[in-house]
Amino acid sequence: MAQLLLVEDDARVRSALIRALTERGHVVTSASSGMSGLSQAVEDRPDLVVLDLGLPDLDGCEVLRMLRAVSAVPVIVATARDDEREIVQALDAGADDYVVKPFSGAHLDARIRAVLRRGRETEGAGDAARRAPPVVVGGLLIRPAAREATLDGVPLGLTPKEFDLLHHLAVRVGQVVTRRELLTQVWRMPYGGADKTVDVHLSWLRRKLGESAQRPRYLQTVHGVGVKLVDPGP
Repeated sequence: MAQLLLVEDDARVRSALIRALTERGHVVTSASSGMSGLSQAVEDRPDLVVLDLGLPDLDGCEVLRMLRAVSAVPVIVATARDDEREIVQALDAGADDYVVKPFSGAHLDARIRAVLRRGRETEGAGDAARRAPPVVVGGLLIRPAAREATLDGVPLGLTPKEFDLLHHLAVRVGQVVTRRELLTQVWRMPYGGADKTVDVHLSWLRRKLGESAQRPRYLQTVHGVGVKLVDPGP
């Protein structure tokens, strides 16, 4: 059983989801706007937030960014928007998962259980990361404990997900890593509709490394297989 906060402005959808999730053993509170949802998330400290993007006062992605500034509570975005860039934007803003409407209560419940399970696994992995030594690849220096990365001594200013992506590749330097592995291991998501998320984040990471797919240095694409991080040499 989990304590859930549902932020959804459509009264019929909200009522149906509360009923479906309550029947599956969860305790559900709800909010119909972004600001009230933020307030409840901070005050009530739920185990997980289900967040609609189309809210009347604030866009859901803005709510998510504001929430992430004060809380690490897991968030599943529930949206009618299936545009790839909006999904990527939500994930990059800090969403742990997303579902596209319409979906069943059973589907959402399965996603909730999976996110909470991954959270428990991540806690153990976080302890290991804090003990992990720095990783050096060419001019790249990655400090997992501090979650910092520099290139030739200059901070890269990575987002949390960009850091996770770079670190995952760096500890496997020279090895080809598939997009399937990146999506399941870095994003903790099933391989499928969001696999373009990997390409978008690789593009952003390349830009911060001062390279491009056409003129790569550190990030080498192996067409039809995946990507690998290499030492570009002198």
